[in-house]
Amino acid sequence: MDYTKHSIGNPALLLFFVGFLYLCIWSSSFTSSFNVFRKESLSTLSNTTDIYVPQDDLEQALSKASMANKTVIITIINKAYADQDITADTTMLDLFLESFWLGEDTRSLLDNLLIVAVDQTAYDRCLFLRLNCYRLETDGVDFGGEKVYMSEDFIKMMWRRTQFLIEVLKRGYSFIFTDTDVMWLRNPLARLSKNETDDLQISTDEFLGDPKSEKHFINTGFYYLRSNNKTIKLLKRWYAMKDNSTGLKEQDVLLNLIQGGISRELNLSVRFLDTLYFSGFCQDSKDLRAVTTVHANCCRSITAKVNDLKAVLRDWKRFKKYTSYKRLANVTASLGWTGHFGCWKSWSVATKNIG
Repeated sequence: MDYTKHSIGNPALLLFFVGFLYLCIWSSSFTSSFNVFRKESLSTLSNTTDIYVPQDDLEQALSKASMANKTVIITIINKAYADQDITADTTMLDLFLESFWLGEDTRSLLDNLLIVAVDQTAYDRCLFLRLNCYRLETDGVDFGGEKVYMSEDFIKMMWRRTQFLIEVLKRGYSFIFTDTDVMWLRNPLARLSKNETDDLQISTDEFLGDPKSEKHFINTGFYYLRSNNKTIKLLKRWYAMKDNSTGLKEQDVLLNLIQGGISRELNLSVRFLDTLYFSGFCQDSKDLRAVTTVHANCCRSITAKVNDLKAVLRDWKRFKKYTSYKRLANVTASLGWTGHFGCWKSWSVATKNIG
């Protein structure tokens, strides 16, 4: 009797005991619920493994720009090509992009164009234009300014380009490489060989009539390379020669390899592109009704290239206007190109004054 009275008579102790019991039950219930939620969450995550996650920024950029057959259009720019000088009214990049707008069946190809920027200004400009962009880092080297043809920095930048393209091939992507001073007036895919045995299709300074002749002087400003073991070996061999090629640009080294029999050694099929379609300032296309690309080659400075490429686009717009009128259809056959006066003069200007 005394025991019962004592236990009931201590309400504080009873309240503490009830509260403790409640906390134990709530904690057990919460832990159980959390474990169920965690299991469900992990189960949900395990079902997303079929979603492709790019390994790095380059893979993400390539996959975004890629065509269905893993082909990408690649160009490389620096500040000198992307940013306007105080006295300039346009840039090389602006002209390049305008050609896709003005060209025939070329606008959609911008989705497949990857712009590789070698400095921050060029990269920022690319992002501002909402294009497919990739920032190519090179420690200890400033690629931002104009690199005059055959200068030491020009040669370094060309070799860095080759090194980058090896990585693209190794990832299984075929590519069309185009300099930014190439105007795309028609879709080149319609003119490139669709023969899958052709490993390399490359532009020429002057077409000699035979697309298989290794006597051509090649131009690495525009070429198509199919990704396979043979082309990877070709570019690796090419790049490995950079330190033993003093005074030569990378284009010269590749030319020596081709004329030295690398195609037979690696069982490569090389096709040299006709300047009727893939033309340049070295040898103009003779027919605006057939021309596909126009390259500002055989030219030494950016200022000269920009001025003469503006004339190319004016000639192209005039041609398109004439072709829109049936009564003027016969006139288009006789239309030609404005002279490349700026580029012709650029060779006589002292290097220190170029730009």
